[in-house]
Amino acid sequence: MKKERKEKDFVKTPVFKGGIKAMKEFVQQNLRYPKEALENKIEGSVHLRYTVNNKGKVIRAKVVSGIGYGCDEEAIRLVKLFNFYITKGGKSKREYHKTVSIHFRLPKAAKANPVKNMQINYSVTTTSTPAEEQGKNNNTYSYTLKL
Repeated sequence: MKKERKEKDFVKTPVFKGGIKAMKEFVQQNLRYPKEALENKIEGSVHLRYTVNNKGKVIRAKVVSGIGYGCDEEAIRLVKLFNFYITKGGKSKREYHKTVSIHFRLPKAAKANPVKNMQINYSVTTTSTPAEEQGKNNNTYSYTLKL
């Protein structure tokens, strides 16, 4: 007959407060796209390995696969902000190693109508010959089109 294991005998892994969905929202709200990456139109994913201590704080983060242009540093900054919940009981006097991918996608340009708020100034000036100048038959027209 096998000995029945109690729940306190199992190692409890850290859980992000709110779950995976909350983690994704946290990343979306706190991600600051690096200026250098924006200028060079860099997109991609940064893969990280990080260590969570027994209090739920990220103590180390290391880039496993990066894309550069400041994205690696931004991903490390984000991961170090993570807060985990470790359930009571079990063996909690240890460090936990986890991996995560932070995706960098260029922000979508506002889909503004290119014609909206456009103004065209158009003016027509007729040139006159010396004979017409005597009669001062010089006409100038100006149009403003607002779209």
